[in-house]
Amino acid sequence: MQKAWNAALWLFVAVVFASVLFADFLLLPFGGYASQRFILACLLALVVSFSVVGLIYQHGWALLGRVWSVVVVAGGFLLLALPFGEAPHNWAEPGLYAAFFLGFVLAGSLPGSDKHRQYFVVVLVSVAAASTSAYGGATITVYLFALSDQVANLSNFIPWGFVSIRYWSHIATWLIPLLPLAVLIGPLQNQRLWRFFIALGAALWWWVVFLSSSRGTMLGLAFGVLVAIVLIGRPALPWLKMFLRYLTYGVIAWLFLSVLVPSLLLNEVSMRALKADTSGRVPLFIEAWRMSLENFPLGMGPQSWLTHEVLTEGYLQSPKFGHPHNMYLMWAAEYGWLLIGALLILMSQAVRRFWKLRDEVRVGERTDLVLPIAAFTASVSAALLHAGVSAVFIAPGSMLIGFLVLCVFWALISPESRPVTPKLPKVRALAAVFVGLLMSVLCLYWLSEVTEYYKAMEGDREFYYENVPAGTLPRFWFHGNFPRHPNQMP
Repeated sequence: MQKAWNAALWLFVAVVFASVLFADFLLLPFGGYASQRFILACLLALVVSFSVVGLIYQHGWALLGRVWSVVVVAGGFLLLALPFGEAPHNWAEPGLYAAFFLGFVLAGSLPGSDKHRQYFVVVLVSVAAASTSAYGGATITVYLFALSDQVANLSNFIPWGFVSIRYWSHIATWLIPLLPLAVLIGPLQNQRLWRFFIALGAALWWWVVFLSSSRGTMLGLAFGVLVAIVLIGRPALPWLKMFLRYLTYGVIAWLFLSVLVPSLLLNEVSMRALKADTSGRVPLFIEAWRMSLENFPLGMGPQSWLTHEVLTEGYLQSPKFGHPHNMYLMWAAEYGWLLIGALLILMSQAVRRFWKLRDEVRVGERTDLVLPIAAFTASVSAALLHAGVSAVFIAPGSMLIGFLVLCVFWALISPESRPVTPKLPKVRALAAVFVGLLMSVLCLYWLSEVTEYYKAMEGDREFYYENVPAGTLPRFWFHGNFPRHPNQMP
């Protein structure tokens, strides 16, 4: 039975990575972006429903003492959306955020021992490393085709498989800190061929970061590495050395693939400039800030960024995007500062758990977790910072990968626990099944809302393409303006 569960876990993680990185090769029914959103929604519904059953059976109602902070966050998204419940498709996005946060905390609370946590780490890191290496290999193929067509501006084709470079860069922010772990832990860590392919894949991902001038990724990774090293210290040095080695390989790959080869074959080198300005984000930030104060501290409602009356002159003159390029200001504008307060409560619980684990590692306990916690701390810290200058949690690909990373991170910082033997096991089993069924019903209702929202977006697609020339800018679906608000005309 355990082997079957392990195989299912490997398959589950592999399917998620395949749907994100190789969507172009798959026969997805709704196209890459929309199919990833449906996969994400179904995944969250399944994880929340099954995790609740398992955790209540293991811990009984004591579970609430372990997850109360995320219940506040999930409830906050839903309760703060309640006053706007009559708006069409109101529950699609708050339900997504509620299920996302609730799901990774519940799933991360499932493994009770460090042995199980280490196995979760090995599965995720191994699949991530293999997938990124395969994506890097496919990128070289795209690179060769571009050169054969005399294309010097490679950033028009690489990275491939994503609506926008930014949405690939979010994936890179989550994954690059985890790649060194693939050669430091796990059954394949000493295999030369495995180490070679992981190093090659890491170098190619760094090359694409430089090629696409992904400032958010660079800034986020620098911050994440700094946080991990400052907080964990010397025990994290093996991970840091491997991280810096892969970074060096990436610089070499960039010099060879983006400078030397194009200059020899095409007699020119075309590179994206690394911008030093804010790329027009400041008017968006100010508009979101003003929105957050309009109905303080409750917010203006789910997706109100797309439909609200413009409040500032700067935003009136600015390009319109589906989000303000800052996840936290967007949540403050749409759900209010009460929701931000709930998120801070969840973050403070995570910090306390991390600090306790750090102290245990420093005194020689749970030392097997030191390298994983360094890598995952860097990954999560980098992604959280990246979310402050972009929209890291909006694109479904980023949410899928981020969900897996956050599940394992929460598992790592959770204290060891043993299931409580129930005095009335049948009663607890019935209670677990009842709560699981209740959550399943709520999830099915939410999935029906998501489906109706998709149909409305599809119905509005023709009008949009004929009347709004700004391009496609992802939010929940392929463009945030689907379905069109009655008063929102181009």
